[in-house]
Amino acid sequence: MAEYQGVFDLADPSAYGRWRDAKWAAAPEAVEDLVVEVSDIAVLRQAERLALLDRIRRCSMAVYAEPPRPDRDHKTALKALASSFGLTGLDSNQLADDDGITPLSVHRDGKRARYIPYTERPITWHTDGYYNTPERTVRALLLHCVRPAATGGANRLLDPEMLYIHLRERDPDLIRMLMAPDALTIPGNDEEGMERPATVGPVFSVDAAGHLHTRYTARTRNAIWSETAAPAALAIREALDGGAAHVLSYVLQAGQGLVSNNPLHTREPFTDDPERPRLLYRARYHERIE
Repeated sequence: MAEYQGVFDLADPSAYGRWRDAKWAAAPEAVEDLVVEVSDIAVLRQAERLALLDRIRRCSMAVYAEPPRPDRDHKTALKALASSFGLTGLDSNQLADDDGITPLSVHRDGKRARYIPYTERPITWHTDGYYNTPERTVRALLLHCVRPAATGGANRLLDPEMLYIHLRERDPDLIRMLMAPDALTIPGNDEEGMERPATVGPVFSVDAAGHLHTRYTARTRNAIWSETAAPAALAIREALDGGAAHVLSYVLQAGQGLVSNNPLHTREPFTDDPERPRLLYRARYHERIE
């Protein structure tokens, strides 16, 4: 996309300034601006697809809303939706099902029970796959809600480009710190056969097409910031915890889902209805939605 060329180059403030102003002007004013009514995600209509793409272009994410279909094959429908956006490279992590899709629900025992996404506890700010190696970078994230929790479970969402703008406006040196190749280290994990290697890399990086990618976690355990990047890590926390502009909050309902280029997000704690426990499906892809 030509408008991104030079945008993230700290030596080209003019290109950045034009892009920043356009980004601010196009940003959604309320979370409802993200929502697109669709008839069926498995056979998305062209007008629906374009409406979702428009929101993704403006803020890296969109929310679809289709009539709830409790008896359908939700995973097949979600994969069909992903395919309509050119996504095929599923990130088949070790906690996903055999088909690469991850069911997000509460687990009381087993391997999944040890990890926060499979509990009712809150999840702090992060991008998905921040612990992945570079060849398995997660660029797109899809969520599909089959059943919401009885109460709670909202996601706070922030376009990473807005965080970039906030930090660059505050001090361009923060961006330099976060683009350093050793800014953030995630130690490996070999517990219970997870066999995940340590990863070292930047928070902000720019791909060959000029798109910004963000790799971040607010966790203090199992996240090691370089001495140089530590002030920038603090600036991120201050921005996110201090109610940065353009943070949106949404609770996905049955038949709704998130289509995104892996934004910063959280999950609030929730309480389940034992008769109808919360269930979302998550699909993470190595490609970016263009």
